[in-house]
Amino acid sequence: MVKPESLEQWLSYLERLHPSEIELGLQRVSEVYQRLCGSAKPSYKVITVAGTNGKGSSVALLEAIYCNAGYRVGAYSSPHLVRYNERVRVDGCEVDDTALCHAFERVEQARADTSLTYFEFGTLAALDIFNQASLNVVILEVGMGGRLDAVNIVDADVALITPIDLDHRAWLGNTREQIGAEKAGIMRADHPVVCTDLSVPQSVRAKASELRAPYWGLMEQFAYRQQDKVWHWSSDLVRYRDLPLPRLHGEHQLQNAAGVLMCVNLLQTERPVQEQAIRQGLMEVSLPGRLQRIAGPVEQWLDVAHNPHGARALAAALNAIPASGRTLAVMGLLDDKDVEGVLAPLASQVDAWYVATLATIRSVQAVELAEKMQQCGIMTPVMPFDSLLDAHEQAMCDARMGDRIVVFGSFYAVGALLSTL
Repeated sequence: MVKPESLEQWLSYLERLHPSEIELGLQRVSEVYQRLCGSAKPSYKVITVAGTNGKGSSVALLEAIYCNAGYRVGAYSSPHLVRYNERVRVDGCEVDDTALCHAFERVEQARADTSLTYFEFGTLAALDIFNQASLNVVILEVGMGGRLDAVNIVDADVALITPIDLDHRAWLGNTREQIGAEKAGIMRADHPVVCTDLSVPQSVRAKASELRAPYWGLMEQFAYRQQDKVWHWSSDLVRYRDLPLPRLHGEHQLQNAAGVLMCVNLLQTERPVQEQAIRQGLMEVSLPGRLQRIAGPVEQWLDVAHNPHGARALAAALNAIPASGRTLAVMGLLDDKDVEGVLAPLASQVDAWYVATLATIRSVQAVELAEKMQQCGIMTPVMPFDSLLDAHEQAMCDARMGDRIVVFGSFYAVGALLSTL
């Protein structure tokens, strides 16, 4: 094998390294981590974020707050939209190609003949970068599930579990109870867990009780309330009044922000954060592809809603910001998604559909997606396209003043458009 040199070459190598894209389990990745980073507990505090929706927003909010508090912060999230570098950030900035390539080289040396998936290899590289960067706080987003996800090789000082819904059922289970049990795997004995799911599965509570992990539930041990253009947050520990709304769009972002503030307060003794840093973080947080608005003669909204829970949040946001004209939807989904569950919340709000085959073998073919939509009772026009960009171009051609275009679905869909912008 020719040794990879560029980031593009390394990523191509990672894609071919393991016989399957996903292989849940911690033994292989833990063994390589021990050889790479040793067994000593990192000096930084770790917040691990699991859940079905809201993980990326929660990571971004935590990152913005701790950076504004003056700490050195590492953040790991997935998947990326345009550049792999988006996954690994230090002090709010994406790490560069050189740093990633050097980390990949170190992982390659440490793994010897151990086979790693693309995600496992990348997770180890991110942890290697963090361990060399003298950080104070590290925020880790679970890729899928929690219990057997690669990020779970690091013990969380605080576990954050965002709303849980049915997704990745082939791997995680067919019920919210089963999926909740997998998410709960990020908890650690005697360490706090924060949950923002308003109807949390019993399996999550049971795991916290088993581990004697102090449980903090939204609208139970902590709560929030919106009042006009501000919001208030309270717990048994502290109260904040008249906080600015998060810069991220959507009422559901207050749910995410509330959980984030609970995590911050649980670490206050070791990583103090002043209220001003919280306010600045809320006002400055940025996360592409989450109800991202692009202004213009025809307004565009980009959102990675790809499961029923995400689609309901997108539908609520669109209903709260009505358009004077039509809503044209550009959509692409992967073949393991609940198409009917994604369509149901949005069907009544969309006047025409432009569905695309995405640039991945996991994509639902556009013609098949159009057929499924007709079977689901979609009565508005549905047009299939060979690519997301073709679908978007036609939607732009058809749009009139006052209309809006909503691009949503897989990260591949939103990423394809963002890469052209």
